[in-house]
Amino acid sequence: MLLWNVQTHLLRLLLGRTSHLISFMYYVAARGGSKIILKGLYSGLFGNLAGVLPASAVFVGIYEPVKQKLIKLFPENLSAFAHLTAGAIGGAASSLIRIPTEVVKQRMQTRQFASAPEAVRLIVAKEGLRGLYAGYSSFLLRDLPFDAIQFCIYEQIRIGYSVAARRELTDPENAIIGAFAGAITGAITTPLDVLKTRLMVQGSANKYKGLVSCAQTIIREEGPSALLKGIGPRVLWIGIGGSIFFGVLEKSKAYLSQRRSSSHLNSEPVKQH
Repeated sequence: MLLWNVQTHLLRLLLGRTSHLISFMYYVAARGGSKIILKGLYSGLFGNLAGVLPASAVFVGIYEPVKQKLIKLFPENLSAFAHLTAGAIGGAASSLIRIPTEVVKQRMQTRQFASAPEAVRLIVAKEGLRGLYAGYSSFLLRDLPFDAIQFCIYEQIRIGYSVAARRELTDPENAIIGAFAGAITGAITTPLDVLKTRLMVQGSANKYKGLVSCAQTIIREEGPSALLKGIGPRVLWIGIGGSIFFGVLEKSKAYLSQRRSSSHLNSEPVKQH
């Protein structure tokens, strides 16, 4: 939740409504003072959680078994391809949940709607079900490379570090590697995030006709540097988020593995002497 205000700031940077953090605070304050600052910074939080949690469960539930199967197929020196492919497949499956969630979240963060139920109802009424999947192609263009690159960087660094250290990694080490992988991937995919955001929040205005049209319009009207808008906050919140996500992921995997081992031992018949 503490990261949500950073993401709200990032979204408004991507839309060109503010230029830096201080102007962003003035922007929010101008709409109602300190009371509105907190409300504005956390717009769409609970609606997003309702979609992010199942989407993350779908992603991890697909990524892990696919990764294990691909690792057996690829030679050890090509394990990176297994991680890249598994990340992309997991991202594609979870996108069916993540995209409507992202559309609703970003429309709320830009003050188009007051609540998630209202956003879903009015988007469907005005734009049809397709409205919930606005910017689908740009979302996939951003998130499939993002998922693939982030998990590949994370897994490869973990493998290399574990081999060099000759031991299992600790929880803080997993968290640090997760933060690094998230930050690097966030920076690389910033232009794709800008395109995805502009397409998703335009609604029925249809200023942009598609991905290429969006890129051409932004470059023509705002210059090439506009494609890197929000890179600072994006690297910050994805880096911190990656630290938390991968730290919790590895802890959960270790816990479940321990539970399975204990269950297996308890289920074995006791030998009679």
